[in-house]
Amino acid sequence: MSKKRTSKENDIVYKERKRWLFLGLPFTFTVYTIEDDKLSIREGFLNQKIDDCYLYKIQDTTLHRSLFERLFGLGTIICHTGDVTHPVIKLEHIKRSNEIMEYLFEASEQARIKRRTINMLDIGVNDIDVTD
Repeated sequence: MSKKRTSKENDIVYKERKRWLFLGLPFTFTVYTIEDDKLSIREGFLNQKIDDCYLYKIQDTTLHRSLFERLFGLGTIICHTGDVTHPVIKLEHIKRSNEIMEYLFEASEQARIKRRTINMLDIGVNDIDVTD
């Protein structure tokens, strides 16, 4: 029985599984799902844990590829977020890591613009003493 999507549900953009580092085989129970506005991590087989992070909270992305990851076409994406539960999210040993990292970077910027949330740097404007 298939479930019909409603307008409230988002479309899945990427769905990747954490893989073993050896040969890049997908024999783990961790699934990363990237939708239009959020990143979900589902872990576990008997006891499941599902964690979500809105894309607008992702502030920076880093791609790390060790020698063995490069040999098997994998990579680890590190997302620095403003999320309370996970300030750093790692998408470990996934295929198409470069493509997914670029998508996360662009989609997070678009999500911030859409939500009108802007991160401003404090450059010390209030520290200036303006006297007449």
